[in-house]
Amino acid sequence: MNVSALITLIVYACVLLGVGVWAARKSQSEDSFLLGGRSLGPWVAGLAYAASSSSAWVLLGFSGFVYAVGVSAVWMVPGILAGYAVIWLWSGPVLQKASLEGGNLTLTDFLTHGADKRIAAFIKIAASLMIAFCFSYYVASQFQGAGVAFDGLFGTGLSTGVLIGAAIILAYTFFGGFLAVSVIDTIQGILIGVVAVILPVLAFLEAGGFSGLKEAISIVSEDPNSQNFLHVFGGRTGWIACGFVTGLMATGFGALGQPHLTAWIMATKDTKSRITGAFVAIGWGAVVYAGMAVLGLSARAILGNEAEAESIFFVLAGDLLPMILSGVIAAATLSAIMSTVDSQLLVAGASISHDLGVSRIFKGRDVLALRCGILVVCIAAVLITLNFPSSIFARTLFAWVALGASFGPTVVVRSVGRVPKGWAVLASILIGFALSLLFEFVLEAGPGAVWARSIPWIGAFLPFIVSEVMPALLRKSVTN
Repeated sequence: MNVSALITLIVYACVLLGVGVWAARKSQSEDSFLLGGRSLGPWVAGLAYAASSSSAWVLLGFSGFVYAVGVSAVWMVPGILAGYAVIWLWSGPVLQKASLEGGNLTLTDFLTHGADKRIAAFIKIAASLMIAFCFSYYVASQFQGAGVAFDGLFGTGLSTGVLIGAAIILAYTFFGGFLAVSVIDTIQGILIGVVAVILPVLAFLEAGGFSGLKEAISIVSEDPNSQNFLHVFGGRTGWIACGFVTGLMATGFGALGQPHLTAWIMATKDTKSRITGAFVAIGWGAVVYAGMAVLGLSARAILGNEAEAESIFFVLAGDLLPMILSGVIAAATLSAIMSTVDSQLLVAGASISHDLGVSRIFKGRDVLALRCGILVVCIAAVLITLNFPSSIFARTLFAWVALGASFGPTVVVRSVGRVPKGWAVLASILIGFALSLLFEFVLEAGPGAVWARSIPWIGAFLPFIVSEVMPALLRKSVTN
């Protein structure tokens, strides 16, 4: 029934695999496989970073979040864009210098700077295991998005769709490494951007523009369960509203601790490319997130409150676009998925091979070790997807918060010019990760508990306060 979609996807998959084979010839060393020889220009780095940071979570998850929650969900966007600016323009110089001058290939290399060998070894073990765990969970959300896309277009069923999507992504990442990922993510970033403009505009017009949108949503909002849909704070007031906004906006700063995102900055060739790349990424993010917010609101006006939140992207695409364009929509969705999964698989493979030192077993065959690590994480993610049901939004949010709280505080401390003590870095990683697990799996705070996303960060900063701030205050007190 979707011949045009099938043909488009086959062509698209062939292009991806072709890029992977081409890049494999240029990715024979560990340095080139992980960072592409640190040669990225601003447009490739900026678009690839933006696409990697967004994924199916934006097209399916964020649009569905706005559809379900309402106008108040949009508070997440300024925080995300601010996170882009902070990591590129504030932490970026430190990350780039550590890569170019210090030879750092991964975020874990960056975290161990200044630590003695024994503590550095513990940091690498802890960080690597956390990255492998979180990325297995993170990638699972993307594979779920692939399954939803294939099932929605071709009726394959979720499990078959997951396996098809995983196979395509694994193939080109496995062979081509960072160079293949950067080229493909640039293409995917452009495709996502185009779709994130066209479909929301059509949905907005279908809803009747501003007046029609407000009227339709007002009617829907008469439902007692939807009465705060148009409220800018979701019906919250006072300090509760402040906490809600702060929590949503703080989500964007999780970018500081994402290993697959810091890699794009470490791979830029010079300062000018990094600064220009920052504005490319921020501009792209503004367009795509705004588009998905409009899509979510328009979907509520058009579909009411009966649709499944994470399916509205496909529902509106099917209703508003000609059948011949369904392949483009499918390719855009898979682009969003692949642009995150490929970089995550690459970084997770590096954690197992490079950071844990598994590559030493292969004796000079570093790239082979990296590929084996990628394969292990991919299999784990498929198993999680198929055996532990969850929403795309919930899976992504947990992994994002856990990685951000585990590694972000150390990046912040390094960005202000301090080299923290090794024990403080290790303690920060363990506390941030432990608190993230506590809120997700023990207290089951869930996506709606905005306050829970800030507490792991606060806890992870405590070791640095003890090691950096308190001694300075004691010295000042003694002097006085």
